[in-house]
Amino acid sequence: MATDNPVEAAARTTPRQMALALFEDMFDLGMPINEANREIGYQRNNFFTEIVNMGLAARRFLDAAYFIVAQEPEARDQYDVELNYFKWLMRYDSRNLKHLRTIADEAQNAKIRVTNTPSDREPDEQDIWVQVQLIGMVALHRGRVRFDVHHSLIPHIRDPRKSHWLSLRISTSFTRSLARAIYDKVLPSVPNGRTDWIKLDEMRTWPGKMGANATIFKYFKRDWLEPAVREINEISDIDLSYETKTESTSSKKVDRIRFLLKRKDTADAVMASLSDASQLYKILKEEFNLSTRQFSEISENRETWNDDRILQAIEYTRFKLNRGQIKKSPAGYLMKALRDNWRMSDAERTMVQVQTKLLTEEAEKEAAKIAVKATVERSVASREDETRARMNEESRQGRESFTSSEAKVRRELVRAWLASREGKLVLRRMKLEPSSVPEEVILANPDLAWYLGQFVFGRIKSQLTSSPA
Repeated sequence: MATDNPVEAAARTTPRQMALALFEDMFDLGMPINEANREIGYQRNNFFTEIVNMGLAARRFLDAAYFIVAQEPEARDQYDVELNYFKWLMRYDSRNLKHLRTIADEAQNAKIRVTNTPSDREPDEQDIWVQVQLIGMVALHRGRVRFDVHHSLIPHIRDPRKSHWLSLRISTSFTRSLARAIYDKVLPSVPNGRTDWIKLDEMRTWPGKMGANATIFKYFKRDWLEPAVREINEISDIDLSYETKTESTSSKKVDRIRFLLKRKDTADAVMASLSDASQLYKILKEEFNLSTRQFSEISENRETWNDDRILQAIEYTRFKLNRGQIKKSPAGYLMKALRDNWRMSDAERTMVQVQTKLLTEEAEKEAAKIAVKATVERSVASREDETRARMNEESRQGRESFTSSEAKVRRELVRAWLASREGKLVLRRMKLEPSSVPEEVILANPDLAWYLGQFVFGRIKSQLTSSPA
């Protein structure tokens, strides 16, 4: 009955379930995550753009780990997932586990540091300085990966305040460390259209080790900066350019850079521009399957079509859908609701609340029936467990009696069991001939030994019952 509730969306597919479904669909076909036809990512805290001195593969390793942390229903002390799924999330196609361990080691060596000490003076005892390892324990074993994250970081991963949308489909497409490092750094500044001025020496620390020529600007520009900018513009959801300046008017040495940023007119860009991107984008794409053209129209009208107006149109369209009043395209109806600013009236909302209450009461009654049924089933299962335990104990006693008997008695018991109806039935089911199951074979086979024990116990019990008091 829950599907009849026009305002209930909690039962929709979660980002975690969607990611697993995408993995299952694509992994067997050998398709990497960056070729997914659906978005996958999470709201990443701006806090984590301060990560520097880390290579491309280690950044992907952290992305995959933090995505898992962000999507789990509850915070955990330790996270455990299938290794193939983790490798798919970080777009690691190799079977070289030694190399993967090296990547994990680099990720473990990375730290994030917070301090209020100005760069132009030495620290004193009153200053704040905090440094935390970005990922803790990592274990690879039997096709699984287990890891933990410091408890102080988990709230920043799971419930970020100042954040931006990180698309794993985009981030795993980068092939240049500097391109990925720049992309990470500039994402929080996209709404402003540009970054602050950045020291080039600082930027050179972002991607990890660079060649000696990187200290010379003309080589840094030719071999690192320009290729990185081209890659960002080719594969990401932003258009990026830059401008530089010298350290002083009298100097020719370029030492500062800032980036100029603009969202592309694509579905990815619209999703990233939404305040609650992960949830709103999922609804618009997964529930209503908006086209790229429709997403572009939303992007062009974001100044008027804010989050409240989009949610208002979604609520109205769901209401009409549940009343059977939309006969063709829900996506088209939603766009018309946005354009014409349709919304539910207070009377309609009251009607929905009454319907929801009735449905809830009906669901509670059904839940009560299910609970009674479950109680009965547990009672039956408990009796079955008791019966199974009693029979196991009887078989154990029978085997003890058998093994403590003389050889002649054991041979007679084996012969009698093999000739019994129960023994023949067991042998037939196991496709065995009586001649092929001497005492040693029976005792070595747990199933045969259990049934023989039952038989012997029955003999003992029968003898005790027939003995005179």
